[in-house]
Amino acid sequence: MTGRYALGALAALGTLAGCTTTTGPGDPSPQGSCRPEPGQRFVGMRATGELGTQMLAATRAQTLRWVPPNSAVTMDFNPSRLTVSYDDNYVITTVACT
Repeated sequence: MTGRYALGALAALGTLAGCTTTTGPGDPSPQGSCRPEPGQRFVGMRATGELGTQMLAATRAQTLRWVPPNSAVTMDFNPSRLTVSYDDNYVITTVACT
């Protein structure tokens, strides 16, 4: 019985090791993790594809989700996703990592 438990524990540790992320020197955020602070400077600007590209670069997000006015979005959390809401005039109202 103890052999089975030891084998299971080793398998679990191997699985967890595959989920770890690394950071570069001087970079406290994991690779691909979205950082919302740099994205706040875009609030109040007009939403465009070019601006979306700039927001991805500034926040280090891997994906961008545009949220039109009065839209429902999923509540799942994705640490590499930038969610940008805008109003009827295409003015960005919120920028968040969700």
